[in-house]
Amino acid sequence: MTRHFIDIDDLSAEELEEVLDRAVAYKEKQHEGVSHPDLERQTLGMLFQKPSTRTRVSFETGMTQLGGHAVFLGERDIQLGHGEPLKDTARALSGYVDAIMARVFEHANIEELARYATVPVINGLTDDAHPCQTLADLLTIREAVGELEGTSVAWVGDANNVARSFALGCAIAGVDLTVATPPEYALDADHVERADSFGAVPTVTDDPAEAVAGADVVYTDVWISMGQEDQRDYRLAAFEGFQVNEDLLADTDARVMHCLPAHRGEEITDEVVEGERSLVFEQAENRLHAQKGLLSWLLEE
Repeated sequence: MTRHFIDIDDLSAEELEEVLDRAVAYKEKQHEGVSHPDLERQTLGMLFQKPSTRTRVSFETGMTQLGGHAVFLGERDIQLGHGEPLKDTARALSGYVDAIMARVFEHANIEELARYATVPVINGLTDDAHPCQTLADLLTIREAVGELEGTSVAWVGDANNVARSFALGCAIAGVDLTVATPPEYALDADHVERADSFGAVPTVTDDPAEAVAGADVVYTDVWISMGQEDQRDYRLAAFEGFQVNEDLLADTDARVMHCLPAHRGEEITDEVVEGERSLVFEQAENRLHAQKGLLSWLLEE
């Protein structure tokens, strides 16, 4: 049966640990200059409806380092669901490549690709979920704190697609998560229920100071995501008081994460991003290593 990676809870706790262990091993090999062509002559097809610097470069570089090849298909190269049904795209590509990574708007599109593809489909991001980011996030926390289970993490800001996958990942890994959002931007009931199925419902609050108190890690993301630009003024007003800045962090030694790109001066200050407690660029690098761990887990026989 073909394994897909549509959201982080497609992995069990044991499988998540295995993917992260593989990521650590690949990171060590790369830093030591040790070759690791474990996916030699295999090809990843990359479908991009939404552009991204980190997703494209990390997957393409990762496949190269694993001895394989990646093919980039942007909006002008392939029209997802327009001119050709998604089920036809999925089946045709399955005859050419060993895996498909897609970064699209609608979550239903990634689900349909997976339904008809006969090779693994990886969710590179949808409006609902960003599980590849969660792999890098958990790897970063494990490196910074030393373990995942029992670590205290505060999410501050918008419970967006990154937050939703992260909440599920924390539940699977045993991370103690508190989510601080304005009430209208809170974590939805479906993701709370899915987290509960792993026995770890996140604590929910509308008070950022309460969330970060005692936290080992504080995590934030943009308040205005791609496609939400027309809501800018409304969202800036709604998230007033939720900025991750030195005042919010004054009484904690917590490390700080952001999945990038950051709108410095909005959800996080330049001072925090560039400060000693920042894990932002380690987190960005870990996209590469985490995705290599995932690719090898999905594709190695």
